[in-house]
Amino acid sequence: MITIGVYDGVHLGHRALIAQAHELGDRLGLETAILTFDRHPAQLVSPDRAPCILTDLDQKVELLRSTGVDHVEVLTFDEARRQESAEDFVRTVLVDRMSARAVVVGRDFHFGHGRRGNVDLLTAMGQDLGFEVHGLELVPDVRGETVSSTRVRSLLAEGDVAGAALLLGRQHEVRGHVIRGDSRARDLGAPTANIEVTPGICLPGEAIYAGWYERPAGDSHPAAISLGRRPTFYGSDGALVLEAHLLDFDGDLYGQPARLRFAARLRGQETYPDVDELRRQMAADLDAARSALLAAS
Repeated sequence: MITIGVYDGVHLGHRALIAQAHELGDRLGLETAILTFDRHPAQLVSPDRAPCILTDLDQKVELLRSTGVDHVEVLTFDEARRQESAEDFVRTVLVDRMSARAVVVGRDFHFGHGRRGNVDLLTAMGQDLGFEVHGLELVPDVRGETVSSTRVRSLLAEGDVAGAALLLGRQHEVRGHVIRGDSRARDLGAPTANIEVTPGICLPGEAIYAGWYERPAGDSHPAAISLGRRPTFYGSDGALVLEAHLLDFDGDLYGQPARLRFAARLRGQETYPDVDELRRQMAADLDAARSALLAAS
């Protein structure tokens, strides 16, 4: 049993589709495999319109494996794959490489050059090549709206990290490494870890957030998170900086990998008349982050 998709974010809709594929596989006595791609196809097909991605490849594979399937197969999406016809994809990938006996996809799934491939073409070819096809309806949320990666991106752009978490089934997480900043936060009494994330990863809208910082050892720390351009010092033209102050933590994080999860939006970015006012607001932000995380636990 094979299910195919980009699976960006591995949100609740994806998980429901995978669960149905797993159930069908069990009924048919087949192992379940997920076939996904090493990048979002739009990054190659139309890079100027490609969406930001919700999960880098490592995180996506981790999340897919956590669903309990037997195999996760990552397919390289390169120029040759972009030019490949839908019919050739079915023969070379699904039949020759994956030995497909059953395929599960969402009803809106398209593939192959020009997106010509769809459930109908899969079904017709499956009848000739010896595999069955199940096109499943997309999963709605509690309001009846379809759960999609596009909706998650939209919520994140609005800063609604709590709403995004409801569709993801987890808090949105970004990964990166801690780099050296300009030490302004330390001078203001709240040292931060400046995190450089993988290019193209979806970040929430510019704001102050409460969240969780996970270190390489796997321990998580409550954190106040700032994502913005530090307008008090640099105006609206400053570089976008993601930084986290770990509550009740004292240690050296430079150069280490970091995972940052967004739990709640606290307020928007603001410009303050002087450093003292900014310092007072930062202290209030730390209290607000602590309260938000306690309330959510």
